[in-house]
Amino acid sequence: MSGGGLLVAGTTSDAGKSVVTAGICRWLVRQGVKVAPFKAQNMSLNSFVTREGAEIGRAQAMQAQACRIEPTALMNPVLLKPGGEQSSQVVLMGRPVGELSARGYHGGRQQKLLGTVLDCLAELRGTYDAVICEGAGSPAEINLRRTDIVNMGIARNAGLPVLVVGDIDRGGVFASFFGTVALLSPEDQALVAGFLVNKFRGDVGLLEPGLDMLHGLTGRRTYGVLPFRHGLGIDEEDGLRVSLRGTVRESNTAPPVGEDVLRVAVCAVPLMSNFTDVDALAAEPGVVVRFVDRPEELADADLVVIPGTRGTVRALEWLRERGLADALRRRAAEQRPILGVCGGFQILGEHIEDEVESRRGHVEGLGVLPVRVRFAREKTLTRPVGEALGERVEGYEIHHGVASVEGGEAFISDDEGHSLDGCRVGQTWGTHWHGSLESDGFRRAFLREVAAAAGRRFVPAGDTSFAALREEQLDRLGDLIEQHADTDALWRLIESGAPQGLPFIPPGAPA
Repeated sequence: MSGGGLLVAGTTSDAGKSVVTAGICRWLVRQGVKVAPFKAQNMSLNSFVTREGAEIGRAQAMQAQACRIEPTALMNPVLLKPGGEQSSQVVLMGRPVGELSARGYHGGRQQKLLGTVLDCLAELRGTYDAVICEGAGSPAEINLRRTDIVNMGIARNAGLPVLVVGDIDRGGVFASFFGTVALLSPEDQALVAGFLVNKFRGDVGLLEPGLDMLHGLTGRRTYGVLPFRHGLGIDEEDGLRVSLRGTVRESNTAPPVGEDVLRVAVCAVPLMSNFTDVDALAAEPGVVVRFVDRPEELADADLVVIPGTRGTVRALEWLRERGLADALRRRAAEQRPILGVCGGFQILGEHIEDEVESRRGHVEGLGVLPVRVRFAREKTLTRPVGEALGERVEGYEIHHGVASVEGGEAFISDDEGHSLDGCRVGQTWGTHWHGSLESDGFRRAFLREVAAAAGRRFVPAGDTSFAALREEQLDRLGDLIEQHADTDALWRLIESGAPQGLPFIPPGAPA
């Protein structure tokens, strides 16, 4: 027998689908429900590697954590990783299968993946009591409805009730709710059970007349009004976010342990991937993280981070165009701390041979680290463990670039001292490992080295646990659902599907 299900759709991208899905998952698991997340198709540069070596969206990994289960490729069978304005790498069941233009993908390939997507969802529903699915963008993207496999396409095929989330903070939420339903076909409308208002500020009593009118116009109720809360966008897909920084800065009121703060500048390179790597830095009391795109913004930074990117060569050109490349070279020569992660590590090297990503062949790097990079067609996807600065460190690798280290010191080693990854020269470090700074002991040791090199009287807190902060944040999402949504009605949707007899709202989808 299949478990229950729900599709969380949104009036727009960034309406809050990911965090609402995570909140529902955490609320359910606290009620003793065996629950899993699912997103048929995800477009994101923020990805994660599962224990079986599959690449999925970080949002689904976060939602799996909300469910207190291990993430798997079943939870995000299709991942699109943009490589520019017109094309994306297609990752199917955790493995890259090629590059496609948007026209090529929506022109036929997408619909062929529907069987795989439905099989994954069916397997999850056969294993769990409930599966909470997340849509993408808006279900009313009528130009894409014919090939849709992530919004109403999956809802129709799997018989899922649909809850539409709207961000009232950006305005126009009533028109967005009504218009979303009115642009769907009668068959799709029959599955749209109602609405959830997100990011509301003020007195809910003032909103209720509008909700009553919306119910009268659409025949659909509102299942909750979630208040605005800063910093709940953990592991988001849309836009540039430092997902944990806001929350930790608000929830951790302790002053810096030492006399000084530590300033971290993150180069906002094009096609930035896994910018969540810096969340663990922002979790430390007294660490201030900001994104920068001008060389003068590096002047007062105690640490500069060059993050991962889906376009290493393009990011390198961007650094040169903006004068940041010269500023980074000067900084390295002055022995001022720099950390390069994945693509950022590759950029710091001597040269790159790329016939895979940019297909630009030989490209000179910044020449700060004695590293040569060759892009392989096979992508490295691993969850390694090692030791750095005398501390255990865990991470995950997602890259085509293969680094040949020709000198310097090993950054991360095994327990016998043999190099596993990365390179260090003076106060410049580079590693392919994402997520390494989430290892608390290593992070503290690294920050102590940075503070000493920067001449700052900064002391990392001895009790900051990134994992505990993440759990606290997921519990806050569960609290939002439990306290501000009609959870009895939500459970009826999950268990029994959309109410019968929901009215059709004209004009419906064009023929």
